[in-house]
Formats: sequence, C-alpha cells, structure tokens
Amino acid sequence: MAQPAVKPDLHNVPDPSVDWPRVAYLVSLSRALDNMEETRLVPEKKVLYQFSARGHDMGQILLGCKLDDPADATCGYYRSRPMLLSLGVDVADALGSAMGRAGGYSDGRDIGVVFNYPNPNGASALPMCGGVGAQYTPTAGWAQAIEYHRNVLKDPAYDKAIAVVLGGDGSVASNGFWAALTLATTQKLPMLFYIEDNGFGISVPSTFQTPGGNIAANLASWTGLTIFSGDGTDPAETARLVNQAVNLVRDERSPVLLRLTVPRLQGHSFQDTQTYKSEEFVASEWARDPLPKLKSYLIPAVLSEEEWAEIEQRADNNAEAARERAEARDVADPQTVLNNVFFEGALQTEGGQWNHGYAAPATTDVPHPAGQRINMVTAIRRTLEHELEVNPRVVLFGEDIGPKGGVHAVTLGLQEKFGFERVSDTSLSEEGIVGRAVGMALAGLMPVPEIQFRKYAEPATEQINDCGTMRWRTNNRFAAPMVLRVPGGFFKCGDPWHSQTNEVAFVHNPGWKVAVPSNAEDAVGLLRTSLRGNDPVLFFEHRSMLDHAWARRAYPGDDFALPFGKAKTTVSGNDITIVTWGAMVPRCEEAAVGRSADVIDLRTLMPWESEAVLASVRRTRRCLIVHEDLKTAGFGAEIAAVVADEAFMDLDAPVMRLTMPDIPSPHNAVLLDWAVPSVERIRAKIDELVAF
Repeated sequence: MAQPAVKPDLHNVPDPSVDWPRVAYLVSLSRALDNMEETRLVPEKKVLYQFSARGHDMGQILLGCKLDDPADATCGYYRSRPMLLSLGVDVADALGSAMGRAGGYSDGRDIGVVFNYPNPNGASALPMCGGVGAQYTPTAGWAQAIEYHRNVLKDPAYDKAIAVVLGGDGSVASNGFWAALTLATTQKLPMLFYIEDNGFGISVPSTFQTPGGNIAANLASWTGLTIFSGDGTDPAETARLVNQAVNLVRDERSPVLLRLTVPRLQGHSFQDTQTYKSEEFVASEWARDPLPKLKSYLIPAVLSEEEWAEIEQRADNNAEAARERAEARDVADPQTVLNNVFFEGALQTEGGQWNHGYAAPATTDVPHPAGQRINMVTAIRRTLEHELEVNPRVVLFGEDIGPKGGVHAVTLGLQEKFGFERVSDTSLSEEGIVGRAVGMALAGLMPVPEIQFRKYAEPATEQINDCGTMRWRTNNRFAAPMVLRVPGGFFKCGDPWHSQTNEVAFVHNPGWKVAVPSNAEDAVGLLRTSLRGNDPVLFFEHRSMLDHAWARRAYPGDDFALPFGKAKTTVSGNDITIVTWGAMVPRCEEAAVGRSADVIDLRTLMPWESEAVLASVRRTRRCLIVHEDLKTAGFGAEIAAVVADEAFMDLDAPVMRLTMPDIPSPHNAVLLDWAVPSVERIRAKIDELVAF
C-alpha cells in the first residue's frame, strides 16, 4: 500500500532568497574579529575599547544583507560592527579604527566602535554616537527626508528607500527612542526600529528599562506601528522576521519595530566580568549561541561540512590579513586634529545640500536698502521666504511655527504659502526637533529647526553636540549643515525659563557657528549666509530686538549676505573700546553719546573677529566688554583673555566687563532692569575706565 507523502518542514528549509554562504562567512568573520580583539589586541593594548558582538551578529547580518537600496541608511550603536561588515566596510578600516590608526572611520579621532560609512555602493551607515539612544532621531530625520525627496522633490531614486536604526533593550528607555517613535508614527515614515534585546543594559536587567522587559509587548497598542518579535538566534525565524519587517517598510512606507531576543555572550565591554550574572545564566546564554544553530541549519541543506570549514578558514585568513594591514598604518599627524572642525573647502563625502547639486547664488556684502525700515521679525521672515522660494531643499519646522507662525510670529504665513511639507509643526520634543534635522541634513536637505526659547534647547544638548562634532569626528566623511534658530534673552520682563541667553554654551560646542545679530540688516545677511553655507549654525534671535525701534533697518536686498567673523564698528572714537553684541549694542551706543568711544558689535561669536577688537584696543588703550549673559565664564571672559594675552602692553587700564550677575533673569520688570546692564551703568563704567 502506498505511503502518504510526507510534507517537508518548511521551517527548516533555508529561504532561497537569502545568500546563506555570504551570511555564514560574515558571521564567521565577525566572530574572528571579536576573538582576535579579545585574545590578542586588547591584552596587547592595541585596542582600548572593545564591545563584542557575539550573539548579536547573525541577526544584524541578515538585516544588513537586505539593505540594498542606494538611498537606504542605517544608524547603529557600539555593538553594530556585524551590520557594517554586511554593508561592505573594509575590514582593515574596522580594525584600524579600533586601533586608533590613520584612515578608517575617523583617522584616530574617535573610538573604533563608533562607526560611520559613506557607502558608495549601497546603504550608508550614518555617523554613530557614543551616547545611548542618540541614534534614533537622526535616523527618523533620514526617513523624513526620504519622503521629502519622494513627494516634494519628486525624485524616484527614493521610492523604495528606508531608514533602519539599531538599538539595544537598554536604549528603549532613552529620550531619543520615544522622540523618534513619536515622529515616525505620527508622520508615517519608512523607518525600521531594530531592537536587539539581550536582557541587560550593562548590568541592569531589561525589566529596569521597560515594564516586563519586553518593549514589543508594551507597544502592542501603539497606533501606526507594526510590531514583530521573535528569537534572534533561530536562523529561519530571524530571516523570516527580517524579510517581513523590511518588506513591509518598503512597500507600505510606514514604521515597523522588530524586536529579536539575543544572548550577549561576552560582557558589555571587554572589561566587564559579568559578575552580576550567575554561572547557570551564562551557560544558558551560550546554549543559545546563534552560530552553532546557523551551522546546523545550513549543513547539509545548503553547505557541506567541508564548505563550512572552508568559509571559517577564509574568514580567519581575511581577519588576519586585515589585522596586518591595519597595524601597518601609521598614527595620524597630531597637527591634523585641528582640521575639519568647520568646512575648509574640501567637500565632505556625504551630507549637506552641496552634495546634492546645490549651488549658492551670487551674493554681496554691500547692502542695497530699499523701502521702509522693517523690524527684525519681518527681516528674518522675508529672508526665510526668499530662500524657500529659490531653494527647494530648505525645510522649516518646530513647535507652533505653522498656522500660528511661531510664538514670535517670525514664520507667520509661511506654511500657508509653501505648504505643510516645507513649513511644519512638530511634537513637543527638542531632542526630536534637532535630531531629525541632523538626519535631514545628512540626506541633503537644508533643515531650519526652531527651538522656541533658549532654555528649551537643553533637552537637545546631546544632538547639538553630536551634530557639531560630526565633521571632525568622521574626518570630513560626514557633515550635517543646518540653521538652528533660537530666540532668547529678556523682553518686557524676564524669567528663568524664557529669557536666558547663554550663547557661550553654543560657542563651546565645536563645529557650530554662532550668529547674534542686533538689527534687521545684520539678521538678513547672517541668516542668508547660514542658509547657503556648509556648516551647522546657531542663529540667535534676541527677543528684545525682534521689534525694537533701534533694530529696524531697510531691507538690504535678496542677494545681501554677511561673512561670519566680521565685526562692525557702529560708533567710532579714541578713548575706549566697547565690545558687545545683541541687545546691548543700542545701550552701549546710547551710553557712548558725548564720549569718544569705539562701539564694536561682534555680530558673530563663533568665529569672532579678534583682530578688529585688538586693533581698536591698541589705539584706544582701554577695553570694556558688555553682555547680557552671566559674568562668570561668559563669552566676555574669552574676549578679556585674548585682549590681555595679545594687547597687554598697549593697555592704560584694566580690561573690564559689565554683565548680568550670576543669576537667572528675574521676572519682575524692576528686578530685571536692575540686573541687566543699563545705559546708566554702562556710561558709569565708561567714565571709570577713561578716568583710570
């Protein structure tokens, strides 16, 4: 009697769409590199930071092999080298970067586990960061830029592109994760959240990061998010879930979260002895090692024992050859660490509108004023409007900047004219505002995010810092030019939350240019230069000057642009040099009436024109610095130090500063007027110095 046909177990039939021999090779290569570092390079102190990917490797590689669209991008974290290998990164670059050698990811400037890869042949790896969770919002920004390229710029090259972010279970407690999740779901972005859940954030169990230790279960009712979850050590299940997740994001153009449970087979880093894990638990983790499971899955269905052995040997040989090439590299010339803080003429490999065909129109620093005097609000709005008209890559966003036009009315009417895609409101998350701007800038747009008040920038501090250092820490491989608009300073009253200036904090972030215009004409010129430039710019809009009568000027023309680092002497004299900026400029001018003084408006603080200040001080032999920010460690201290260092022998009096006391801005107007440098106090300080 005929026997019934036995149905094949499809679960155990390797998916023919997956290049399994390549997966096997890359997993073996990743293991060979981890083993080499752990047994040789770290003990020999040739690698100082080592984060093993054992246990995480197979899932990452299966995912990376699916990122085949040139407009795809991914951003990982310190345990993401397997993903980089699957994208095609040079193995000698990976090892050489870990050794801090010349070349590689950063020319020895950054730790080797913080990757970046401007991939000419496929998906790029966006610059990773050392901070946990910092990778999420820039990736969401790339996803938003994909949709902008598709829907606004009508570029078919982005029709199937997606953005993929990698994170561990610990990172789901971070500000960045929730900001990106909100952005991706409310805007329906083609973004994949790939969460590797190994049960621990260093020594802290995942139950401390999210209730119940399962972010996928907790997000089950999150609107607009498709969720997959499974065993990241099972080759068949992992391949199936990765395929489903990636294909859904590509086809549906909507966000997906894929959580895979994986074992962390080594400590958090090489130095971590895992004393917080029991021997039984460690043994259970090794029992889940995906590499033996992969081998059993592929032999004999895809590979023979001999072929598997050949793959392992080839991986070992290539790892050893890469080590030899990496160790043959020199250390970078120490003097080169000063290069690539800002754009120096050599274009970054990836990021910024200049890499996407933008050519700035001709400009002039000579104003051609026409029409009636306008306030700074109108001047900024008119400049933004013109640049939106002539450059389709300019995108404005922030809290309340849409129909409301911003709390200071700077963007009033712009959404009505240019549409939601180009001028839009955001969720209340400064991390999300600045982080998405980073990703959009990397994708070739010119984002213009607004932080509603200076104090509110603090939740975005990490993204601001990471954006500024990007060009330097990738040695000009990536840059994210943008214009970050930040209103601040006192208005009719003050308070600790809306009236701070603290410009010096931005100056102390390498890679950011800082503009502090005092009037409408300068605001136009500096903003236009910023919007057409190739560096991130902090554009500080003083609230008191936005509608100040003194700050009104005639519009200087659509081609007017001012260089950064060029101060302006607004009043000339011989007895004293007064250095100031922002809201203090008109007060210093008024205080100087009847006196012979140079009043210098710096206009930009990074860079600032020290030469103009020194030339004036050497002539007047006295220097007074006036600013609204606090005295201790304010930017005036930097100016005073430079004058003391370089013009000490020319001085006839000590360098003096007049500033706010070291207190927040008081709310009551009487208290505020007492705290902020007044015309009377400035005049008295001028007289004191001249009479010295």
